[in-house]
Amino acid sequence: MMTTINTPLTDWQYVPLEANQIACWWLGQAGFLFRSRDISFIVDPYLSDSLAVKYRHAQFKHVRMMPVPVAPSDLTGLDWVFVTHEHTDHMDGSTLWDLLAANPDCHITAPMATEQRLIHDMGVERARVTLVDRDQHVQLSPGLAVHVIASAHETLEIDEAGHCACLGYMVELAGTRIYHSGDCVPYEGLSETLKALHIDVALLPVNGRDATRTGHGILGNFHFEEAVSLCCDAGIDTLVPHHFGMFDFNTVDPAVLQAKIEGLDGCLQLVVPQLDQALLMDGSS
Repeated sequence: MMTTINTPLTDWQYVPLEANQIACWWLGQAGFLFRSRDISFIVDPYLSDSLAVKYRHAQFKHVRMMPVPVAPSDLTGLDWVFVTHEHTDHMDGSTLWDLLAANPDCHITAPMATEQRLIHDMGVERARVTLVDRDQHVQLSPGLAVHVIASAHETLEIDEAGHCACLGYMVELAGTRIYHSGDCVPYEGLSETLKALHIDVALLPVNGRDATRTGHGILGNFHFEEAVSLCCDAGIDTLVPHHFGMFDFNTVDPAVLQAKIEGLDGCLQLVVPQLDQALLMDGSS
């Protein structure tokens, strides 16, 4: 069972944890910060306004609806950064450069398909990057294992080298198995793959998709109902929905989301993340 406590993100290193506990903070969009007693990592951090600059003359302005919750340079003590794919709200050069500068021993885990952009274009040092692909199981460090799962950002995209463009990660830490899909929609075989991994908590994007957004190159994700169904089918007990509240053209109404949650039949625990609120997971429960 997941519980929550109101604690500022700036205090993330000071929340007391038992050996089998993990604390997690939402950073907005698909970004999350995780800490056990021994290991800390971050997934898909977008902690800048670089998209607003990039698209300032475009139809969809990418202006943040929520503030940057913490400066990446203030997040010291990180061991790993996980990147799910190369879209800027998941792999933001400005954020990554500042994180790596503030954390000299921190390494990035990213899809092989991002190698050109991450290493050659952004200039991230190759020695600090672990490149992975679907169906791999990697022991990143003592106490931190990851199983890599293909994600379909509307489609299962494979590059010319045969690498999957979008990935999800099942991270096993402190007795808890956590699945972060990155951007994803349902695809054949996904629920069976997840069920075999005995996942405890899933973090899934629920901003949905439609022809209008897709027609403008804005690829979509699970509808909320699809995320719930996936968890129930895969035997996942807890769902943390995300990927909303960042850009006005690509979000869901929190009131509508809450109404849908209240209408569920109780097949799983649903926890809607909030800024400056820690999600606590207990691997012994």
